[in-house]
Amino acid sequence: MTREKTDGVPTASLGELLRLRAAEDGDRNYLEDARSTTALTYAQTLDAVSSFIAGAGLPARTTVFIDESDPLVFAVAHLGAVAAGHRSVPLDPALAPDDIARLAKLVDGPKVLVTAADARAAACGVDRIAPPQLDGGPGRRPEASVFRPDGSAMLFTSGSTGTPKGVELGADQLLFVGAAVADHLRLTPEDRGYNSLPLFHINAEVVGLLSTLSAGSTLVLDRRFHRTGFWPLMAQRDISWINAVPAILAVLATEPIAAPQRLRLIRTASAPLPGPVADAFDGIPLVVSYGMTEASSQITATPVNAPRHGTVGVPVGTEVEVRDGGTAVSTGTVGELWIRGPGVVTSYFGGAAADRFDADGWLRTGDLGSLDDDGYVTLAGRVDDVINRGGEKVYPLEVEEVLLIDSEVREVVVVGAPDDVLGFVPVAFVIPAERARSDEQERTLVERLAALAEERLPRFKRPRTITVVDDVPRAATGKVQRVRLRSAIADSAANAE
Repeated sequence: MTREKTDGVPTASLGELLRLRAAEDGDRNYLEDARSTTALTYAQTLDAVSSFIAGAGLPARTTVFIDESDPLVFAVAHLGAVAAGHRSVPLDPALAPDDIARLAKLVDGPKVLVTAADARAAACGVDRIAPPQLDGGPGRRPEASVFRPDGSAMLFTSGSTGTPKGVELGADQLLFVGAAVADHLRLTPEDRGYNSLPLFHINAEVVGLLSTLSAGSTLVLDRRFHRTGFWPLMAQRDISWINAVPAILAVLATEPIAAPQRLRLIRTASAPLPGPVADAFDGIPLVVSYGMTEASSQITATPVNAPRHGTVGVPVGTEVEVRDGGTAVSTGTVGELWIRGPGVVTSYFGGAAADRFDADGWLRTGDLGSLDDDGYVTLAGRVDDVINRGGEKVYPLEVEEVLLIDSEVREVVVVGAPDDVLGFVPVAFVIPAERARSDEQERTLVERLAALAEERLPRFKRPRTITVVDDVPRAATGKVQRVRLRSAIADSAANAE
């Protein structure tokens, strides 16, 4: 079954869009630092971006690795590299020099590292250029000649199913999806967004930076999420929408929600949103979305003020098809999601994993889900996460949803553990809502969850073990890294032999 929503959203080149915003909204703040008074108006952003490009004097089509923790400096460097026709490669500031060096070897041609640390650049074996100055530098003014239309961003997938793959996204793809997000969220110049997600991931780059730029609104950037003082900060900064992930919302849901009156929506992505967490935000519109790096971020999203609980919404500017093998399946049937659209890549960098693309431009996502008659997508997990228990398929998500019914559970992760007879069996890791707890409280919780599973799940889907933990392995966005969890279980089983 296929569903498509391809409402056209006009886009310009990134350089043209920056000039347009500076001309029409020059005095409005584009970016603000959440923890200081530092801010960039649209005019100042154009100055800083142009000065950075002109001052760097890079050869055409240079690969620009960006190693910067200050979110505003990072944004200027990233936007500047793409607008100038270069390839921007955003880096996690925690990445080791050896890892940066390995990435640098993957690309040919001129390459530089934007960093304030000479020693770090030397350790990576890449020429260093200084980070941009937010004031644009002395005597510099924007020049149209510094912009080129064919820039790109290259990111690496999180590796949730194996070795990370390089994904190169053209500026036109990034702008298309950024504009589609702005249109879907109904962003206007009066909106003020908040983003604490890492800018080296596609979500913050497109849903944060580019949707804001498309709408001519303001984005408040935070280096990390802080639980303490979160709602007072939202009120102080006059925030109208929040860009978040389920892990952040799960933390906020453990305390009374004190959202300011100005807040009109929270957008969440990266992982399914548990029902109990969604319920805690009753009265605040939640836009639940589904996306991936290969699609320039957003693929589907629930409409603003029209939630469909349990789904990740309808396609936005992207076609979605559900297949079993190479054949489309009927409405309501779980299969693998395939996607196609202006924001979707048609190949991986270097031609990796070519079997994930078909001749018609469709990409196999590796995600399982279904479509209903209205085009809403419901996720069922990852293909590689499905647990084959003696020939019976167990989808972790359906087990997790049952255990999440208990109000004392904040998060559940179910994975497959090796079994000599059945191959694999489901095991559950539970993060309780209350961190401080006694051994007796943990035992009582495990017993209650086991009884819940027995009541609501067939025998083969019930977790073999339920373990209470403080946390599980995660990527920088908060997404659970099931590969690492399964590896740890396998290593533990091997050591026990």
